Amino acid sequence: MSYEFMRRALLVVAASGVAGALLSCWLVHMGWSLMGDAVSHAVLPGVVIAALIGIPFAVGALVAALVAVTLIGAVRESGTVREDAAMGIVFTALFSLGLVLIARFPSQQDLHSILFGSVLGVRDSDLVQVLAVSAFTVIVLLVFRRDLIMLAFDRLHAHTMGLRTRALTGLLLATLATATVAGVQSVGVILVVATLIIPGATAQLVADTMRGTMILAVVVALVGGVTGLYAGYYADLPPGPVVVLAQAVIFTAAQLFAPRRGVIPRAAAGARARRSGMMAA
Repeated sequence: MSYEFMRRALLVVAASGVAGALLSCWLVHMGWSLMGDAVSHAVLPGVVIAALIGIPFAVGALVAALVAVTLIGAVRESGTVREDAAMGIVFTALFSLGLVLIARFPSQQDLHSILFGSVLGVRDSDLVQVLAVSAFTVIVLLVFRRDLIMLAFDRLHAHTMGLRTRALTGLLLATLATATVAGVQSVGVILVVATLIIPGATAQLVADTMRGTMILAVVVALVGGVTGLYAGYYADLPPGPVVVLAQAVIFTAAQLFAPRRGVIPRAAAGARARRSGMMAA
């Protein structure tokens, strides 16, 4: 922590981790994992164009993410293809456009830092952008928490209760765009989807309520982020992939040992039930 670049990196990892963790609770519960993957890849051309014309990368990434969400909705509403196909078409097309732009202007962008993040090279301006979009994501998710939870658990009931489900869905997609923008700086375009999925998936294995899931997801993101950042620094490895690996290790532990949903406790409970049945017989 005596190095300024490490302090900036820690702030970026913490801010983007909290934003992604909170959103991941909804993405996992609503089955929107592929949507997160689509938007995370689709921001690549926006980041490249922003660098080429000299504007903040967050602006370009956010515009690209919103364009991707709009295109996915348009293709889906046309009724010609299914939603998963629409997402696959849009994100691969936009991601390919980004790669073409990088190939066309090789001296303007570092492909490795875009794809896998450059959290140790964060500048003050980058830090401000990440903190701003992360704060927006967290504030929106907390302020509209009750309505979004009702939307996630029962969309029809939310509609009958008078909630504007279409507007809430759009708001959730907007937070997906901003959370993606925050995560790109720390883990890159390719790996940001992991930070939008792993914390929520891990927390759902342990918690029984949405409130508990949100708290545990934030804990997973922060522990994995800080651990990955320090491990990457001392092992001389890129921090972004190490952060994702650290979160994946936590998920694996929860998958194996979660009290009610873990593989080992369920196997033990099944064995006890079989023994009880045999004794009763």
